[in-house]
Amino acid sequence: MSVKIKQLRVDRAKAVAEARAIMDDETKPIAERQVGFDAAMKKADDLKKEIDALERLDDMEKELGNRTDISARLRGISKEQQEAENAAQNDAFGTYIRYGMSALNEEQRKIAAPRMVQPQAAQSTGSQTAGGYMVAPGFWATMESAQKAFGGMVDPNIVFLFDTDMGNELPIPTDNDTSNEGALVGENPPAVPEQDVTLGQVMLNAYTYTSKLVRVSNQLLQDSAYPLESWLAEKLGTRVARRVNRDLTTGDAASKPQGVTVGSVAGKVGATGQTLSIIFDDLIDLEHSVDPAYRNGARFMMADDSLKIVKKLKDGEGRYIWLPGTAIKEPDTILGYQFTVNQHMAVMAANAKSVLFGAFKKYYVRRVTNPLVMRLAERFADQNQVAFVMFQRWDGKLIDAGTNPVKHYANSAT
Repeated sequence: MSVKIKQLRVDRAKAVAEARAIMDDETKPIAERQVGFDAAMKKADDLKKEIDALERLDDMEKELGNRTDISARLRGISKEQQEAENAAQNDAFGTYIRYGMSALNEEQRKIAAPRMVQPQAAQSTGSQTAGGYMVAPGFWATMESAQKAFGGMVDPNIVFLFDTDMGNELPIPTDNDTSNEGALVGENPPAVPEQDVTLGQVMLNAYTYTSKLVRVSNQLLQDSAYPLESWLAEKLGTRVARRVNRDLTTGDAASKPQGVTVGSVAGKVGATGQTLSIIFDDLIDLEHSVDPAYRNGARFMMADDSLKIVKKLKDGEGRYIWLPGTAIKEPDTILGYQFTVNQHMAVMAANAKSVLFGAFKKYYVRRVTNPLVMRLAERFADQNQVAFVMFQRWDGKLIDAGTNPVKHYANSAT
């Protein structure tokens, strides 16, 4: 697969070179150059998507293998035993999806018992009409990968993503001692000066998200050859991930996460007239508005429409500041920094916070493990359908102890 990825990267580099040659050809009208540039860059972007998908598949295969191996070693069993247990758990969950709890055999019930949730109707002791299940490890791994692939704000390579078993309030301690320095004293000083350290905390909660209902026909449920688990994982997981990514990007912290753009502060505001644009000097100013302590491992984040504008910027020597990665797993860069495309970022417009830069590892994303999948067997029985719905709890905040690890570029108001 790496040979194929290498060839795709070569093809992408050629497409980028073609786009730049078109844009630099001043013998043609700008409108004509723009059309050619956009076509060549679309080809490059399509190749990038294919490269990313293949590399993500490689990473997932390694991750799942490592996860199984680590789990086996922690439990003191063989990798083969762990794989057999995972298969049994997935089989039990697949049976639950298709036929409900009543269809589980004795062995499957033993597996399901620690994970089973049987919800009651609110304020009621009546009969139960729905079953719940804490999803099995294999299903969870599939759903997790779908979330990682969406948006960027739930990617542990970008933000600080961690799991908790419970959803109680979680204080993150902070301190800001950056304005204090040591003191110079003479020989045998009468007393050493004192200076307290200012402490604080940021509180993480756990807000509940739902996939909304997904209805499935009983005919499909009964088709055991269909990979229903992966299909359901994609539908439920991606729905939740899409909304979570939106709130982790722009959430106002009112009964929801604090989005990273909301937690950031202004690093650069565009000059009058730059309501739809950004210039090379703005990116330099934004970069240096972030303290050097946060610039090691920092990155840019923006929507794809903003990236399209940035890709055309050149430095004072006429060199493009966006550079495509050509080696295996080498990332594209802007001013030497990696970047993330996040479609929930604001596109360039008056007053828009359209570009972020800084240490995104200071953005903490808290995920409560084990999403709950519920099977509603009777609600749509008259239509020969079963409905599924997923619930999962998340929160996120920029952990700013006082020196602003992430800052934004805001387009001009006029």
